[in-house]
Amino acid sequence: MSNGERAGIQSVARAVGVLRALADNEGELGVTELGRRLGVHKATASRLVATLAEHRLVERNPVTDKYRLGFGLIHLAGSAMAGLDLAREARPVLEELAERTQETINLAVLDGDAVLNVDQITSPRTVASRSWVGRRTPWYCTSNGKVLVAWLPEADRERLLAERLEPRTERSIVEPARLRAQLKDITTRGYGQTVEELEQGLNAVAAPVRRADGQVAGAVSVAGPAFRMRPGELPRIGRLAMDAAAAISRRMGYTERRQSVAR
Repeated sequence: MSNGERAGIQSVARAVGVLRALADNEGELGVTELGRRLGVHKATASRLVATLAEHRLVERNPVTDKYRLGFGLIHLAGSAMAGLDLAREARPVLEELAERTQETINLAVLDGDAVLNVDQITSPRTVASRSWVGRRTPWYCTSNGKVLVAWLPEADRERLLAERLEPRTERSIVEPARLRAQLKDITTRGYGQTVEELEQGLNAVAAPVRRADGQVAGAVSVAGPAFRMRPGELPRIGRLAMDAAAAISRRMGYTERRQSVAR
């Protein structure tokens, strides 16, 4: 590989680093802070954001002189979403589930050792709207994540359980033995749940979505404030999530195989 090729790859990696830093910050960052986070000189960070701004991937706030994610990303995200069969097929079912529960609905897939949210319908009862689309969250403290990991091959599941798991709240479960037992229960019960494990005051349930070959391709969740989605209500909402996940699975070509009864 030539020096020019290596430099080009490094520039791409740094540009991605800028976008990730702005996404993780959920706000605005100046070039000095971006340079510090990327480990590069302020001038290098300035050139990177200037190039990204030309393509509308970031934009500068003229008041603060800081940068934020740009509308060009929406076009790219929209194109990516349009190519995802799962998101496209799931959307009508997610809308129906949101109408039935009046809570926030998320569709997620497993992305390495984390959960990537690919679609969301926000509850009409939410005071402060917050989008999880495009964000990666820990698998072990989200209902979607537990569902996705529960149906992984044993070797992959054990690898994730062996990693160091940092609690997000005082109720986060990070002990491998407890998580292993929960994952087993999920495959028996058909849905997973979290009670204030990702954020205080937030509860959720989720169920698996299958492809035509029966493999779990994603998970659909219902999330809401703990005072509405009380632990006693989670089984009922879990059944609604399971019904929605089954409907999406059918749209993906999955046909449930039932064992025939011997006569």
